[in-house]
Amino acid sequence: MNIGIPKETRAFEYRVGLFPAGVKMLTQLGHTCYVEHDAGLGAGFSDQEYMNAGARIAYTPHEVFGRADLLLKVARPTEEEIDWLRPGSAIAGLLHLGSARKNKIEKLVEKEITAIAYEQIQLPDGTVPIRKPLSAIGGILAAQIGARLLQSNEGGKGILIGGMPGIPPAEVVVIGAGIAGSGAAKAFLRMGAHVTVLDTNISALETIYNTLPGVVTMISNPINIERACAYADIVVAAILVPGERPPIIITRQMLRNMKPRSIIMDISIDEGGCVETSRPTTNEKPTFIEEGIIHYCVPNIPSVVARTSTYAFLNAAMPFIEEIVEKGVDRAIAENPAIEHGVGTYQGKVRHISSLSPLAQME
Repeated sequence: MNIGIPKETRAFEYRVGLFPAGVKMLTQLGHTCYVEHDAGLGAGFSDQEYMNAGARIAYTPHEVFGRADLLLKVARPTEEEIDWLRPGSAIAGLLHLGSARKNKIEKLVEKEITAIAYEQIQLPDGTVPIRKPLSAIGGILAAQIGARLLQSNEGGKGILIGGMPGIPPAEVVVIGAGIAGSGAAKAFLRMGAHVTVLDTNISALETIYNTLPGVVTMISNPINIERACAYADIVVAAILVPGERPPIIITRQMLRNMKPRSIIMDISIDEGGCVETSRPTTNEKPTFIEEGIIHYCVPNIPSVVARTSTYAFLNAAMPFIEEIVEKGVDRAIAENPAIEHGVGTYQGKVRHISSLSPLAQME
């Protein structure tokens, strides 16, 4: 099989679709890997490392896209990149198709592209092995970034996250006790913040209660969300509904009841966001102010720690990539329900994209 690894074109996407060790694994199995020139540079992988692993270096994205039976990306392809895909080929990556523009899905269907979203690959026990490490990184980074956004020079309240003797710490509210939310809660707690976690799942709250002493837990409902947001210095919204856009859980009216210059971090923005006032931002301009509240809505937060993040998601993805390459795309989908669950489009039809929104603001 011919495998293509292009250079990511989206701003601030520093990760790469396959690291050199993965290339070596696939080439030793007899497959051919075409890696675009400088594709791995943002994550610290040189062309020479890829060549040493057996890759062929391509100097235009058209060559990589045109030769690939299977294209391994990180971010969802742009419209131009979809045009470059060879009809009937396959693409795998962190595609987040549930928040894609409708015309992009239509193009994938028209070209009969098989699109496999890593974040939707799901094991029989319901776990999502490739999303898990990225969600954990996102949660940890939410604490790291949130502490900085509280600084006066960032427009924040000028609060030290852990407080000082005689001065209380920051109030942090995390909505969602999944992997990202748990990671955020743990990181904020270690920094000395006072943390409250809300979720609809009592078992998830029990886990938080038993493993993170000092964290307050609450059942997530509109009344409790509004009450918690009203006293929060930082709200981390970490809601996930695999394959769908998450519901809006924080309304504009709730924002109006928050303290001025408080911070909302909508880390569900990859899937479309769960805050009524959210819109995607970039690492160049990560925040905006709405209703007096600072919003941080950067998609793909883990991309800023590109090397760690690339290793993290590809370590989890490699068994699935190897199976797809060895068996062929069609057979791997037919024989492995976990991979099949990640299929967004296949042979000219939409499969596992439950919530397409033509109003989605994602590119």
